[in-house]
Amino acid sequence: MTTRLALDFDETAAGERLDRALAAHPQVVAQHLSRSRVKALIEAGQVAVDGVAATDPATKLKAGAQATLDVPPPAPAAPQAQEMPLDIVFEDDDLIVLDKPAGLVVHPAAGHEDGTLVNALIAHCGESLSGIGGVKRPGIVHRLDKDTSGLLVVAKTDRAHRGLSALFADHGREGSLEREYLALVWGGMERPAGTVEAAVGRHPRQRERMAVVPAAKGRHATTHWRELERFGPKQAPVASLVACRLETGRTHQIRVHMAHVGHPLLGDATYAAGFRTKASLLGAQARAALDSLGRQALHAHRLGFEHPATGETLSFESPLPEDLACLVNALRGQGEG
Repeated sequence: MTTRLALDFDETAAGERLDRALAAHPQVVAQHLSRSRVKALIEAGQVAVDGVAATDPATKLKAGAQATLDVPPPAPAAPQAQEMPLDIVFEDDDLIVLDKPAGLVVHPAAGHEDGTLVNALIAHCGESLSGIGGVKRPGIVHRLDKDTSGLLVVAKTDRAHRGLSALFADHGREGSLEREYLALVWGGMERPAGTVEAAVGRHPRQRERMAVVPAAKGRHATTHWRELERFGPKQAPVASLVACRLETGRTHQIRVHMAHVGHPLLGDATYAAGFRTKASLLGAQARAALDSLGRQALHAHRLGFEHPATGETLSFESPLPEDLACLVNALRGQGEG
């Protein structure tokens, strides 16, 4: 059922843009409608000012104006609901935190029209989805590559979507967001900890890949890392376990940055192709574990943020999944030499 809001504006609204004034009105705020959603409703003919339809978001209000805003019910999501098992870590009315397995695509796209996390979430959440931008769909505020496992938070309401989007746009520089990944990389790091600060953009020749590029041709990217454990001979370790904390969130950022400093991820067919011969340095058990991995050795291990509705500080950790834990144990069997 469409909800009609009758809105009165006093003299302080004189000269204010219609979309801005509507979005700031207490009755609209109570509906958890974003300004972009309000703008879309105006353009769709759902707003009248002093009895006259208003379809231009930039319309200037007059003192004492009266407006009506019709808010239709959320439209059904375009992706179809599909029942799939989900590892739910936390869920309430506003958001859901889950542990994504490797191999699961987050969002429908060309070549992956169904069988995605979004399809599964639509089925799981059902009527608890209040509508993101007027559509009953989960609000994806960050993604993990198909073959990266680990923690992911998804919004169920417009209110949560706005708050989480702001947190992820800030990437923890000033807000509460904390994201840490565990990665297995080739070789031993040159020092205990460090930072990679290099712009990431499309590879100039291989467009399906990302690469470190000049600042003018890419997006600023910062990855903080620290070495947790190294495997193999002390003087020439064959691999290391590294914790990576993101200050930005670019496509394939950790994979690109680690390859850029000469330590690509184990199992990364895209960015570690030149390191395939390194497998000959592994013992039989570690080689077998790597061969069976079938993906880059990357796991979203820690996720922390302030709940956008309650203000509560939430923090979650996910241990290494079985495939990566088996690889770590096999690498430990390399010995120190």
